[in-house]
Amino acid sequence: GWMSAAVTLSDIAAMGARPALVLLAVGLDRGERIREILFGAKACCDSCGAVLAGGDLDAHQELTIVSSGIGFAEGGKVIRRRGAVPGDLICITGPLGRAQAALEGVSRYERYLLEPIPRVSEGERLASAGISSMMDISDGLVLSLYDFLDANECGYSIDSALLPLLEGVTPEKSREYALFGGGDFELLFTCPPEHGPVSGLDCYVVGRVICDHTVLVDGKVVPQRGYQHHWD
Repeated sequence: GWMSAAVTLSDIAAMGARPALVLLAVGLDRGERIREILFGAKACCDSCGAVLAGGDLDAHQELTIVSSGIGFAEGGKVIRRRGAVPGDLICITGPLGRAQAALEGVSRYERYLLEPIPRVSEGERLASAGISSMMDISDGLVLSLYDFLDANECGYSIDSALLPLLEGVTPEKSREYALFGGGDFELLFTCPPEHGPVSGLDCYVVGRVICDHTVLVDGKVVPQRGYQHHWD
């Protein structure tokens, strides 16, 4: 329930907007599951100042949950994926790789996997700080940069030494999780050097926007790899 709301709230946050309403369409394989699902979804909405306003309920062979939401941008200023220019800083709002570490058995990071916190207040603050583009990192940093690449004519260069390391994980694994692991729901944004770091936010500068239309890690082209959705 929490996760189903968080994915939509994070998308709203990534546009610099304030979430208002969330709707859930739930297909239940067992009717008794609905109570805990709604408790989790409402708790996530409450933590972000949003209202779980309703939705739809049906019987399915397997559990399916689809969420949608409505948010409002201050003054109508929406931050999109397009807008970066060469020379901009590439920044993230928090350490990456914790959800992937939990998925691979590092129990101290379990809450980051099961109950990710949408960065709503951070998104609103960034929207007013003169950033050039933004999205959330739900499928891994590298895959998110390739999403940026599709929306812009510039490219992106990451210095892996600038990625914050996770406790309880080797440096090599920590960087691998940060680059390619999914489920973090931090914000990825670009901004002119004169606008970063953003005061009042604990953000990390991890690279720069470049002229070449490619994604580099430590100066080398990196494969388009991360959490991928697959249909049989």
